[in-house]
Amino acid sequence: MAPNDSAETNGGTRGTAAGRRKAARYIVPVAVAGVAAATIGLVPALASSGDPDLPKISAQELIEKIAASDTEQLSGTVKISTDLGIPSLGGLAGSFAPGGAGGDGGKGGSSADPQERMTELASGTHTLRIAADGPDKQRLSILDNTSEYSLIHNGDQVWAYDSKSDQAYHATEKQAGEDAGRDAGKKSGHPVPEGVPTTPKALAEEVLKAAGPTTSVTVDGTAQVAGRDAYKLVVKPKQSGSTIGSVTVAVDAESGVPLKFTLLPAAGGKAVVDAGFTEVDFAKPDASLFTFTPPKGTEVTEADDAKAQHKADKGLGDLIPGADAAQLGAGEPGAKNTKVIGEGWSAIAEITTPGATGLPSKASGDVPAEAQQFLDALGDKVTGKFGSGTVFKTRLVNALMTDDGKVYVGAVTKDALVKAANSAS
Repeated sequence: MAPNDSAETNGGTRGTAAGRRKAARYIVPVAVAGVAAATIGLVPALASSGDPDLPKISAQELIEKIAASDTEQLSGTVKISTDLGIPSLGGLAGSFAPGGAGGDGGKGGSSADPQERMTELASGTHTLRIAADGPDKQRLSILDNTSEYSLIHNGDQVWAYDSKSDQAYHATEKQAGEDAGRDAGKKSGHPVPEGVPTTPKALAEEVLKAAGPTTSVTVDGTAQVAGRDAYKLVVKPKQSGSTIGSVTVAVDAESGVPLKFTLLPAAGGKAVVDAGFTEVDFAKPDASLFTFTPPKGTEVTEADDAKAQHKADKGLGDLIPGADAAQLGAGEPGAKNTKVIGEGWSAIAEITTPGATGLPSKASGDVPAEAQQFLDALGDKVTGKFGSGTVFKTRLVNALMTDDGKVYVGAVTKDALVKAANSAS
């Protein structure tokens, strides 16, 4: 195995000006919080046949190799699973899920709607088949034992099909941009809802966005993933208080395409996010993969109809007053009800919920018993200069909701959230 070179992004690291500008697309840990909050993870045990002997490369050169990669054609199989450590929702899931008894009386939207189906990747283990032929043709399929869910983008047309229910979803590119995160889809190689990356490349790009003084980047040996020789790029926070221990990206030595992405928690244990190819081919995929005609008898939902249904759903607002508006504010950097405390891996978003309302309680009669059990299982009561509140925890993203209606969220520890709330008081 070749010697490993390393570089710490301490503000003094220099490469070519063009290379640094390209690399600037890549390392903001706040994005990792978004990745985990919305979604993902993977089966750690991927095929490996030893550490290949590759030429020495520096961390800076490897980042630039990723940025310079122009691969637009590929197909393959990706294994993906997530372990955020969230307690099981049990019967509560059916009550608040789209189409569930507590959602809209069982009159939910299409089971093929990407906004609903892609959230499946937030937990468990999944096998995906992907194919891409340039920015206008992508296909992603989630495979089950007896069924398949496929999302196909071809030119200005986006189709999704659920073979189990025989339902389809159709949108034009403009509609997909509004409702299914078109821009995010183009970046990641397929049209999926924004904030739901599903390939190692998309996950790596969420992390590698802007090298800075809060981050250490090293090359830590080599590996073989899906039969391809790869370098291992390791990204670690320098700051204390982050729940993220490290991110390892296995980068194809020839093409610069990320083949595997592994996110380990600072607390140790199995990976929170671990996604990688088990098979990959960089040849031009067959054109038939990007065409779709609904089978006879298929129920087709148009995007405009689905959009109207989404607006009709109350969503989290039934459970946490102001939650929907807070989510909107969190997605808008200039929103008046949202600000960021700190920077880098320890950045925390402070969100003021409309009406400054805190969590409802069982005692007040605002939530059903099952919902209260779920909230209690997730939360720890805390107090401080800010007053009192509840910290909701996962293995990666934690959130403090104060009794006076403020929310502090980030990929940081409980103590870091309390400190931020105290400093803002």
